[in-house]
Amino acid sequence: MKKLALLGAVLALLAVIGAGWFVAPYSAATNLEEDTPYVVKQGATLTSIARDLEEQGVIDNADAMLLRAKFLGGDAPIQAGEFMLPAGASFATIVDMLQNGDVIRRFVTVPEGLPSILVWERLMAEDLLTGEIEVPEEGSILPDTYDFERGESRAAVVARMQGAMDTYLAQAWEKRTDKAVVKSPEEALILASIVEKETAGADERPMVAGALSNRIRIGMMLGADATTIYPITKGKPLGRRIRVSELRSKNPYNTRAVAGLPPGPITNPGREAIAAVLDPAETKALYYVADGTGGHAFAETLAEHNRNVAKWRQIRRERGEM
Repeated sequence: MKKLALLGAVLALLAVIGAGWFVAPYSAATNLEEDTPYVVKQGATLTSIARDLEEQGVIDNADAMLLRAKFLGGDAPIQAGEFMLPAGASFATIVDMLQNGDVIRRFVTVPEGLPSILVWERLMAEDLLTGEIEVPEEGSILPDTYDFERGESRAAVVARMQGAMDTYLAQAWEKRTDKAVVKSPEEALILASIVEKETAGADERPMVAGALSNRIRIGMMLGADATTIYPITKGKPLGRRIRVSELRSKNPYNTRAVAGLPPGPITNPGREAIAAVLDPAETKALYYVADGTGGHAFAETLAEHNRNVAKWRQIRRERGEM
């Protein structure tokens, strides 16, 4: 009996030693010397990742680690995305991170009213994106914050931005009121882009949309300087005062010389500007001018508007701007 007990103890000890031998490498530190970003492509498997880590010298034996992961690791699927692997992380830690950890999200923001040429510049300046793109069609990008992964193509990011605009515009169009003067989603985008450029105040957008809608309704010229500037700069700041010759030019974007909407958007309008032209404020105003506080003074008659213009000029003189 004593011999049997001794044999059992020896076998148990050997089992513990064997288990330790099997488990220890799985939980031991790898060759990662510093925190390292690691990208898991869509469709990657634990096998392909282990082989890749072996090739990079992070682990010494992919087959040995895969065998241990089969018995000791979880069965959750591997996530696609970018992860930050900590220095010295064990293979067990790496597997758990790729199965259950947080994917690193990176973001690019398109502010309301950012023209497509500047969207293009912003995307091309993002070093973690790949591939070349053309300047997106004006008005096709929905201003918002978008996430992306390291190594993702710029074309894919633009497609998401444009898909978001298509979706929002279609939904907003269905909610338009009978106060809207635009006859199509495309016209809504054009007018919204003008509203976006005419005021930076969210609370003013419906009122500006109302005044511009009144002008369209009676066949009056819109008179928006931003449309006149657009063919010259493609949405970038002009950096100088508009020339008289430019104000008199009969190009289709010059709404001081040509009645109606210009042929296309002059920037990428946000949700609030689009909503404003589809449900403009009820107003008789036809005119507006800056009031010196960051907003605008609205007027129904030209005489009232001229008085507002005189006040604005006086404010500018007092500021030394004239």
